[in-house]
Amino acid sequence: MSGVDDEPLVRAGLRAVLDAQADIEVMGEASDGAAVVPLVRSLRPDVVAMDVRMPLRDGIEATRAVLKGPQPPKIVVITTFENDEYVYEALRARADGFLLKRARPSEIVNAIRLVADGESLLFPAAVRAMAAEYGTRTAREALRDAGLTEREEAVLRLMARGLSNAEIAARLVVGAETVKSHVSGVLAKLGARDRTQAVIAAYESGFVAPE
Repeated sequence: MSGVDDEPLVRAGLRAVLDAQADIEVMGEASDGAAVVPLVRSLRPDVVAMDVRMPLRDGIEATRAVLKGPQPPKIVVITTFENDEYVYEALRARADGFLLKRARPSEIVNAIRLVADGESLLFPAAVRAMAAEYGTRTAREALRDAGLTEREEAVLRLMARGLSNAEIAARLVVGAETVKSHVSGVLAKLGARDRTQAVIAAYESGFVAPE
C-alpha cells in the first residue's frame, strides 16, 4: 500500500502501524496530491491511504486521477472529521471508504485489510448525515428505475447500515455466496463501482432514510 498525507507525523505514524503487520507492506509515501499519480503508476499498490486536504492537489482530484488509470488501487480517504464535505465528495469520486486520523492502530490495520479484500469502509452515521445534505434528484431517479428485487433491496438496506457480507448473511439466514450474488446484482443495477457508491445512492435517493 501507499500513504499520501501532507503531515510528516501522520505519514510516519501510519507507516509505523502498518509496517508492524506481516501481511502489509508500505511501498511508498507522498506529501501532496500532485505526486500521487506518478507514485501509484510506479509502485502499483493495492491500497492508497489518501488525505483529503493537501497542497497542490486535494484528495478528491487525486482520487479521480488515480482511478482513471489502469488497474487502479483501492482508495481509503483519511480525514480529521467524519462529516467533512470533502470526504463525501471523495466518496462520490469513487473512493472505497474513509478512515479517521484519530482511529486506533487496530482499526487502521483492519480498515486496510477490509478494503484490500473488496469491502467498503464506511461510518454509516456520517454517510447518512452527508447524504441527507447532498442528496440529488439524479440519485432518486436512478434507484427508482434500477428494478431491484425485494431481496436486493433488503441487502442494500443492510449494506447502508455498514454490515459486511458475513453479517448480512447471518441477518438474512442465507449463505455468504448468496449475499455476494445479491450485492453484485445491486451494484450492476445501480451502475455502482462498489458498495460505497451503492450505499451513497441509497441515502441520496431517500431509499434509506437518514436517522
